[in-house]
Amino acid sequence: MNSSVSIKPSDLSLVSDSVPPAQRLPNTLQLKSRLPLDFALAEQVAAHRRAIRAILHGEDSRLLVIVGPCSIHDPHSALEYAQRLAGLASQVSDQMLLVMRAYVEKPRTTVGWKGLAYDPRLDGSDDMAGGLTLSRQLMLEMVRLGLPIATEILQPMAAGYFDDLLSWVAIGARTTESQIHREMASGLPMPVGFKNGTDGGVTVASDAMRSAAHAHRHFGMDRQGHPAIIETQGNRDTHIVLRGGHGGPNYDRQSVANIRGSLEKHALNARIMVDCSHANSAKNPLRQPQVFNDVLTQRLQGDTSLIGMMLESHLFEGCQPLSDSLRYGVSITDGCLGWDDTEQLLGKAVDKLRYR
Repeated sequence: MNSSVSIKPSDLSLVSDSVPPAQRLPNTLQLKSRLPLDFALAEQVAAHRRAIRAILHGEDSRLLVIVGPCSIHDPHSALEYAQRLAGLASQVSDQMLLVMRAYVEKPRTTVGWKGLAYDPRLDGSDDMAGGLTLSRQLMLEMVRLGLPIATEILQPMAAGYFDDLLSWVAIGARTTESQIHREMASGLPMPVGFKNGTDGGVTVASDAMRSAAHAHRHFGMDRQGHPAIIETQGNRDTHIVLRGGHGGPNYDRQSVANIRGSLEKHALNARIMVDCSHANSAKNPLRQPQVFNDVLTQRLQGDTSLIGMMLESHLFEGCQPLSDSLRYGVSITDGCLGWDDTEQLLGKAVDKLRYR
């Protein structure tokens, strides 16, 4: 009996006709050439990366604060926020290093708006070429303001379009366990924060830190946008970001002590950042100052493992559903702290740090 499968040409045409044609994107080199980072700004980014590394390694006693919108959907309000943050950053620079959240990708458990890089017109048209261009333009403007910027890298293929602009990178709770993201982090030229898992456990983040510290060879894209074997040297400038989990917060003194002990047990430097949002605030953005101040108190009382905090903050507090009539400066993803409360929170914190 002949068990071979026979495929007619007509069958192949039916298969190909049912798949939408692929739309080509510019490669990373093309976009970077159109929107270049000049030498002076490249030196500025390098200096910001060095400053963050110094904080991670205990060579700089300032508090690292990653602050800004949950995700950027409106470039105008994001740039206004960045302008305000740049002014505040210069006022508190003796005690804090403020880093602007420039999150252009939004992880989704099911479906929904995926971020500025994916759908810049907010209408489901998914103009990713336009989204990548707009994201890079906006990040360049923020760098020109003198700010270090941070983002969460969700899609490794997108990272190469703006990796030269970033001073700090987050790997999210749902991707920290991903081998692909660990390999990518091992080759990134800036510090990387791995969030604990959504269950609140820190094992996956610890494993990610160890994996990222080692050299890897992996599939990827070279700078010209061609498929390539990527060889990395390992990234030792990583740390854990505590964001709570299904069981509740994990920023309290006992949780931090347990996590610090676990990191030290695995020969990992105990460099801990606390995300004041998500499960740590019970998803209530107005509780972020409570979390921030609790962690600040622990730090002021001598816990030097707590090197920084993360805040979700926009021009105005709360969030709003995606609609045809959006309020200016209000998040369309997670709820945020408003600018006035953010400025007051950081101002009071810097006074405590100065006069401890």
